[in-house]
Amino acid sequence: MDIFESFGYWVANALGIVNGTPAHESVAFFFGDIIKVFFLLVLMVFLVSIIRTFITKQQIRKMLGGKKEGVGNVIAAILGIPTPFCSCSAVPLFIGFIESGIPLGVTFSFLIASPLINEVAIALLLGMFGLPITVLYIGTGLVIAIVSGIIIGRLGLEGEVEDFGSKHKKLKSVQRAKESQMEWSERIEFAKLQVKSIVWKVTPYLFVGIGIGALIHGYAPVDFLLNIAGKDNPFAVVIAVIVGVPLYSNAAGILPVVDALMEKGMATGTALAFMMSVTALSLPEMIILRKILKPKLILIFAGILALSFILTGLLFNLILG
Repeated sequence: MDIFESFGYWVANALGIVNGTPAHESVAFFFGDIIKVFFLLVLMVFLVSIIRTFITKQQIRKMLGGKKEGVGNVIAAILGIPTPFCSCSAVPLFIGFIESGIPLGVTFSFLIASPLINEVAIALLLGMFGLPITVLYIGTGLVIAIVSGIIIGRLGLEGEVEDFGSKHKKLKSVQRAKESQMEWSERIEFAKLQVKSIVWKVTPYLFVGIGIGALIHGYAPVDFLLNIAGKDNPFAVVIAVIVGVPLYSNAAGILPVVDALMEKGMATGTALAFMMSVTALSLPEMIILRKILKPKLILIFAGILALSFILTGLLFNLILG
């Protein structure tokens, strides 16, 4: 039991809740995870924000432009980690990449990596599952982004991108003034502002997600979860991915739920495949993408990701047991 779990149980005991009851376990889970997650979240967002001061959108376009298949996909996927743009900026960012002549497959590698692997997801994974699973998740996430981008690039689907030239004004650069030349005091100030902004935005998701996770932890029937998505069900990963598609949440909202499901007996690979499906293959995300992609490309994109998440879940279950 770590210091955060001990704090959770201390709170539950201080509230006078009978030890060993579902309510006691739920309250202990909630307060222990809240403190641990916020601590790691602040630390990770601060560190990644410092890195982001060295990487502007204009630099990303320059780094990705003219790169060959494979090399460009690797660079794009890696750049997706410290640059987690929100969904509201996905459309203009995509347009900017296409207008800059960046290959379609390379662009997809970036867009796949961004929601899958970012500072929020890394902080939560570290806090809930530890370093080995976090490293494995990051590695498989990068592989998915790279391979999926290469596949999409080789299919020659450029004609499946909507003709947005007449519908949107040409994307303008909105970079901060020469971020690459910022003083360290400015970088630290930027990181502080990012911590305040990002943590504030994800706080409601964290409370809801950890609250649901706490209820599952204390009250959900173990036998039901094991029958539906337990280690003995060969179709558990497929079911998890299918169930996750209609849902929509970011890592802050879904990871606490995943943590609770795993503690109830859900296999690690099944739980993380479910998380991937919710964060990167949700129906709302497909609706947003419809603004810039034709249905054929959306279906191919969704199919490749779904298959990737299923294979990743099976791999995780095989490696981690």
